[in-house]
Amino acid sequence: MDKINIIKANGDKVPFEIEKVRISLERAGTDKLLVEEIVQDIVKEVYDGMTTKKIYQMAFRMLKGKARVNASRYKLKKALMELGPSGYPFEKLVGKLLAHEGFDTKVGVIVQGNCVQHEVDVIAQKDNKHYMIECKYHSDQGRYCNVKIPLYIQSRFLDVEKQWEKQQGHETKFHQGGVYTNTRFTTDAIQYGTCVGLLLTSWDYPKGDGLKERIDRSGLHPLTSLTTLTKIEKSKLLDKGIVLCKEINKSPSLLEQIGISKRRQKDILEDSEKLCTTH
Repeated sequence: MDKINIIKANGDKVPFEIEKVRISLERAGTDKLLVEEIVQDIVKEVYDGMTTKKIYQMAFRMLKGKARVNASRYKLKKALMELGPSGYPFEKLVGKLLAHEGFDTKVGVIVQGNCVQHEVDVIAQKDNKHYMIECKYHSDQGRYCNVKIPLYIQSRFLDVEKQWEKQQGHETKFHQGGVYTNTRFTTDAIQYGTCVGLLLTSWDYPKGDGLKERIDRSGLHPLTSLTTLTKIEKSKLLDKGIVLCKEINKSPSLLEQIGISKRRQKDILEDSEKLCTTH
């Protein structure tokens, strides 16, 4: 194949690597034969200047037609983008992820700082660890978190930390600020955040322990991953404060409440159950 360059969501031009497509399909638990079938079709269709979005759409369409649940796993990045427009469902997802990892969490709380009050997206505590986390949600994967975000979060955290340190029992606690984003950090944002000791988590950072790995490991997939729900149905569930497939499994009556027929409920619950199974 001649050298082909493709366009990323942020506008960067990079060489096309079919191996990346293969890895993301395999990560979604796709059967090896189907992976190769999809890969071969994409190799035939890809052209210079094609967007990564177009390549993703091709792969997703083929996968959805043959392995619905794998398609739901494959669309995780897009599913996180669909948790909008307010960003509050993303905060809830982060809270649930940390709760699954053993933290006591509170989402959307007003905290008194040394100078002013702050609205904090997630407060998480475990043992002597006490985190103040800000969630930065973007509906466009081309938008990265630049250095201004950790600069701003660090100044807020320092104000809150001063107040926390005055409280009884906090003398021995480890306090840390953090930023979670559903997209990516710029190099400067990572450099500054790491330097001042912020907890940084993005779609693929830290390497091997970003949102994609942690969601896959925990089975805490957002309900927006489901291909069996329509856009309107997803919005109705998000409006009710439901963000995870697991929540639908626990309360199947939610589907009835938003007017989904018994026949479709069966498919949705079946996909949801399989999606929550860790692999």
